[in-house]
Amino acid sequence: MTTYFTEAASAETVNARMTDAADPRLREVMACLVRHLHAFAKEIALTQEEWELGIEFLTRTGQICSGERQEFILLSDVLGFSMLVDAINNRRPEGATENTVFGPFHVAGAPEREMGANISLDGKGEPCLYEGRVLDLHGQPIEGAHVDVWSDNADGFYDVQQPGIQPKWNNRGVFVTGSDGRYAFRGIKPVSYPIPDDGPVGKMLAALGRHPYRPAHMHYLVTAPGYQRLVTHTFVGDDEYIGDDAVFGVKKTLVAPFERVGAETEWRSPFDFVLVPAGQAAA
Repeated sequence: MTTYFTEAASAETVNARMTDAADPRLREVMACLVRHLHAFAKEIALTQEEWELGIEFLTRTGQICSGERQEFILLSDVLGFSMLVDAINNRRPEGATENTVFGPFHVAGAPEREMGANISLDGKGEPCLYEGRVLDLHGQPIEGAHVDVWSDNADGFYDVQQPGIQPKWNNRGVFVTGSDGRYAFRGIKPVSYPIPDDGPVGKMLAALGRHPYRPAHMHYLVTAPGYQRLVTHTFVGDDEYIGDDAVFGVKKTLVAPFERVGAETEWRSPFDFVLVPAGQAAA
């Protein structure tokens, strides 16, 4: 039976063309996408000129992508979509540390350092002691947890953004907890910085009256045998962008204390991480 296209039944007509030969999950995803996409165009009464502008925007977004830059992920980030997908896939029971976006600047293979070591190799920035424990849901310490950390330097750049300028592995390191579950390292109090805004996504933000800045944060990747992987940040609470993160990565529970210590020559940021057993879902 031939089904002709009409405005009223547009989505149903398109979805009817899929057959049982398609993967069931692919059919489910695409049918839902088509329904929402068609509903969007109808609700907003999308004009031909607006549709063409959208196609041009997506074309330019793809053209700027490279092995070093993924503008589509950046677009997902600033629309809050990356954080939504992360939240859906990392639902955890109450008391567990919340996830947030991984970010593009993690580098596998960072050196394992002695507990308490200084990861700031360029001598810039305000010194900060980071310390705390890795715990299970019952408050018991987790031995053998790998705490992989990374941050920008005092100029707002990660080492991989400035090869030959910053020392390799600057503001990076891996720390392994002992029987007490404790971790400690020295770095710097991080600073806020802009996401890349010289491409179509940056132009879109400007057109929307939005800034490209992320509030200051320290990255953590915490793993331990038998527990779910934790990807998170801790945020500097008094940062001017704490309530206005360009990629929506801030969660209230991840705003960490930053306290002056040592005659105000150094900062201290205590924070405990609570992991969830592998396979356990949110209550």
